[in-house]
Amino acid sequence: MVTLPMAALLASFLFGGLSAVGALTDSFESSALKALMSDLQNLPPDWSGDDDPCGSGWGGITCQNSRIISIELSGNNISGQLQGDIGSFPELRILDLSYNKGLTGTLPGTIGNLRKLTELDLVGCGFTGPIPDKIGSLENLVRLSLNSNMFIGPIPPSLGNLSRLYWLDLADNRLSGSIPISNGSTPGLDLLVNTKHFHFGNNQLSGEIPPQLFRLNLSLIHLLFDNNKLTGSIPSTLGLVQSLEVIRLDRNSLTGPVPENFNNLTGLQGLRLSNNQLTGPLPNLTGMLALTYVDMSNNSFDVSDFPPWTTTLLSLTTLILEHTEIRGAIPVSLFSLPNLQKLILKTNQINGTLDLGSGSSNQLQLIDLQTNFIDDFKQSDANYNPEVILIGNPVCQESGSSAQNYCTIAHPKASYSTPPNNCLLPICSSNQISSPDCTCSYPFTGSLVFRSLLFSDIENSTYYKMLEESMMKYAQSHQLPVESVALSNPHEDSSGNLAVSLEIFPLKADRFNRTGVLSIGFALSNQTYKPPHIFGPFYFISEGYTNFSADIKTPPKTSGSEIGIIAGAAAGGFVLVLLIALVGVYIYRRKQRPPKATDLSNLFAGWDTSKSGSDVPQLKGARWFSLEEIKKYTNNFSEANCIGAGGYGKVYRGAIPAGKPVAIKRAQVGSMQGGVEFKNEIELLSRVHHKNLVGLVGFCFEQGEQLLVYEFLPNGNLKDTLTGNSGIRLDWPRRLRVALGAARGLAYLHELADPPIIHRDIKSTNILLDEDLNAKVSDFGLSKLMESGERGHISTQVKGTMGYLDPEYYLTQQLTEKSDVYSFGILILELVTARRPIERGKYIAREVKMAIDKTKVLYGLQGIIDPRIGSGTPLKGLENFIDLAMRCLEEAGADRPSMGEVVKEIERIMQLAGLSASHKSASSSASQGEEWRRNLQHPYNNEAFFEYSGGFPLSRVEPQ
Repeated sequence: MVTLPMAALLASFLFGGLSAVGALTDSFESSALKALMSDLQNLPPDWSGDDDPCGSGWGGITCQNSRIISIELSGNNISGQLQGDIGSFPELRILDLSYNKGLTGTLPGTIGNLRKLTELDLVGCGFTGPIPDKIGSLENLVRLSLNSNMFIGPIPPSLGNLSRLYWLDLADNRLSGSIPISNGSTPGLDLLVNTKHFHFGNNQLSGEIPPQLFRLNLSLIHLLFDNNKLTGSIPSTLGLVQSLEVIRLDRNSLTGPVPENFNNLTGLQGLRLSNNQLTGPLPNLTGMLALTYVDMSNNSFDVSDFPPWTTTLLSLTTLILEHTEIRGAIPVSLFSLPNLQKLILKTNQINGTLDLGSGSSNQLQLIDLQTNFIDDFKQSDANYNPEVILIGNPVCQESGSSAQNYCTIAHPKASYSTPPNNCLLPICSSNQISSPDCTCSYPFTGSLVFRSLLFSDIENSTYYKMLEESMMKYAQSHQLPVESVALSNPHEDSSGNLAVSLEIFPLKADRFNRTGVLSIGFALSNQTYKPPHIFGPFYFISEGYTNFSADIKTPPKTSGSEIGIIAGAAAGGFVLVLLIALVGVYIYRRKQRPPKATDLSNLFAGWDTSKSGSDVPQLKGARWFSLEEIKKYTNNFSEANCIGAGGYGKVYRGAIPAGKPVAIKRAQVGSMQGGVEFKNEIELLSRVHHKNLVGLVGFCFEQGEQLLVYEFLPNGNLKDTLTGNSGIRLDWPRRLRVALGAARGLAYLHELADPPIIHRDIKSTNILLDEDLNAKVSDFGLSKLMESGERGHISTQVKGTMGYLDPEYYLTQQLTEKSDVYSFGILILELVTARRPIERGKYIAREVKMAIDKTKVLYGLQGIIDPRIGSGTPLKGLENFIDLAMRCLEEAGADRPSMGEVVKEIERIMQLAGLSASHKSASSSASQGEEWRRNLQHPYNNEAFFEYSGGFPLSRVEPQ
């Protein structure tokens, strides 16, 4: 008989020997990759700590001569944080982790050790903190795409060292400060003479645009500085860069005149200078024959006659000169430009007769001349019929003019959606979607965002058919597993970009495998796919893919020298099988012995502080359940009782002897990685009791199991309700009551619990609803006690959920009750808009703040407010509710209200709305509640309930 120590020793020797003999990956790099695994979740299933990354062909890993040269894992819903081990691959050429929003935290500075890296693609993740200065050490870098994250702080001057850089995309972050320029001892972006793409839009960059940034020998094609806080004048040196094709400086605070030498940019196709404070004469663009799209609206130019150069731009599709002090009559020849599609000249001093002439152009769709001085309208060609809007002109003030089409605004056209390909659309089951070829499958989805269109008729199906054909041609030529693509809902977003929903359907299957998603994601993040040039520069944002089929693993290629190694490893196979059989017999016999009685006097005798990272829990009255009891309540963890599943465990519905339904969360057996969070939950919930806090019925810690037993809440979490996934509609009164309940729960934690408790992860998925839609705060895995002497703040590692995370806490690492108040402010906006805190790189707080106009009804937010909130109910008090949210979101915690004050303000708002603020819910009738309960998806049946960071139930820093 082999004893257990003997078996372990033999196994260690045999497996160790095989690993040493058969490994195809450099041992240091293999260890580093496996170390990264411990901090990441939702990795490809073929990533196994027992396998060799190169030898076993791990998904997304490419090797050469036993060294890892490429890590490509885009669109896989990976979550967690990158640690310093990422810098341990000296031969790495490509690192692409795009479209994994769960990747959060700061980017390790050790990434600067990857000296051979040529491409770093982190598009659409959830990274925060500053961009590491060490990236400037990657002298071979050709592509740097960090857009659509949450990076803060200045642009590192060290990026100026990247002399080979072709593509630099830092857009859609929260970068601040000035654009860095070299000064002799410090590098700057003016040294990037070979870079063709400067994409810095949608940040918070300030200061002047440095003249040193531009020179005659630059290769720059795209200059995108839109939606920042840049000031000062446009440097005249910009007119020297004759390679430029697109300039976007719109939506800043630029002043002064447009440089006279701009008409030297004869290759320029798109020019957007709108929404600044530019002065002086309207620039003369004569000779810029490639110009397609011109927008200089909303500036303070001098009063001038209608610019004659407009009629010479034969490529022009779009001319937008709204509020630019233009006067006089529009020349008839303007309407004969062969490619003109849209002409917007609102709020100027244009007068006389609007004469469209015979109109040789058949592309013109819109002429918008609202609020001018036009007194007559002539149209010679009846077949030439664009939409003309003359509201606010004298011609529309004459008797009978209201009957004219040009004195009204037409209804918007139907949005484009890819039609079926000569087939009848089927009715698809589950979450499947019908493709244009009428097959049901799970597509890879996301949004294509085009930053500088060269056309303006976004309702024109011709362009989208062109784009679809282009994408399919690319997929076929690169042998991507794509059956078809579908586009829908093209619209202009808040930044002036064209956003289009994209669905990519799998070829000859109902779902993609991971290899297919990786190849598609890489083509879009890496910009390997190029759309037709009229769409201009683009980026793609995916929500990730979850419906993977099994990958068919391709055996790794082996050299002649490696065949002997593999044969040697195979020679040990018989010994391995024999050893496993012996160990199995031993374990079987051990299991036949009667188990020892549970030591009830010391429930946590087996608590391993080295693994759990925390001391033994200190309990105050929490009920302990034995594992046998839990098995009985769940029918031995029957799949029929499973009501949810996630990366680190499952949730089961059970019933304790009194008949009360409970929800039982079970971690993976033997996992102690979440010991801190398990301890937090049972310690905190055993000591606090409030009707707006989820109730902990008990727990079980036995035989390596970690189980938490909660009260069962049938109406799910608030996020599912707001998105419509639960089947419940929350009108305005119910949303106020939900807010009040959650606020009361938080106020209890802050002001009545002893010691006070900071929740640290307030968000819509952690607000659960009972049978009467009363709100209950849940998930205390990240909560912190404010012990005596810590009343001001706690200095602690930053944790929470991106989008809800208090920026002051993030920057100072000092946690206070006001950090929960900030998160609650985001929750208020979520209640009002039903939007996620971050959507496509846009912050709901910023979007609402920018849209508020207190001179208008409902602050002018009708386009942002969730349309399901009203349904005939007046939104009394909504403006006050928005004001409260803005107070909660103040930059400094000291300026935010306490949760007690928040409770009082919501109660006051409810009184204004004519609602009762009593504790008893005034929600649905019993019959309505029963109907909801019959139609609900279960609240725990979603991944949000299992958003761990290596344990049970660990919350996280993650995007929403």
